[in-house]
Amino acid sequence: MDHPEQWPQQHLVLRTPRLELRPDDDAGLLELVDEAYRGIHPPERMPFLVPWTDADPRYLGRGILQYHWSERAKLAPESWSLHFLVRLDGRVIGTQGMTGLDFGVTREVDTGSWIGQRHQGRGIGTEMRAAVLMYAFDHLGAEHARSDAFSDNPASRRVSEKLGYHRDGLRRLAVRGALAENIRLRLPRQDFVRPEWKLQVEGHSPALADLLGAPVRA
Repeated sequence: MDHPEQWPQQHLVLRTPRLELRPDDDAGLLELVDEAYRGIHPPERMPFLVPWTDADPRYLGRGILQYHWSERAKLAPESWSLHFLVRLDGRVIGTQGMTGLDFGVTREVDTGSWIGQRHQGRGIGTEMRAAVLMYAFDHLGAEHARSDAFSDNPASRRVSEKLGYHRDGLRRLAVRGALAENIRLRLPRQDFVRPEWKLQVEGHSPALADLLGAPVRA
């Protein structure tokens, strides 16, 4: 009996000059956990809205697995998250997330990411975010992208600046019991500063476009 593809994102692959990005799978998540235990940021700083790296080290890995499993379970055209595992030389070094809420109407995505601290400072963060932006703009028909960064996280803001984002407001939040200023960033498709390289995309299909609320427009 013929039936529609139930999990079409399993075939999706994004390739850049150095990196391979695929939606998360269980084997890859175990590699992601190993990278997290090697360190993501200096302990005196917290770059995340939710300070998940402050978890008891005995349970940090389990928390990472449970988070990604829960995100898979909630995926629907009205609200979805793709968490790409980022591989360098065949090994998982971090994750690049992209979410859409009512994407078929808003045509807007939000991104967030992390890579292991030992891989930072090499332009990898820019390369992997550029990859998902090109996928969103060129294959899903996104019109806007959003991101954010704390005021004391210049590396993240530099990535956004390189790619053409504009400041779009400020939020004052409590992180670790102290005031933190979170800078909101917005990128219209026409302002995207594209890299010189071309993105290679495999596995994008009508079934995946439908799952993400992004059917081809007439």
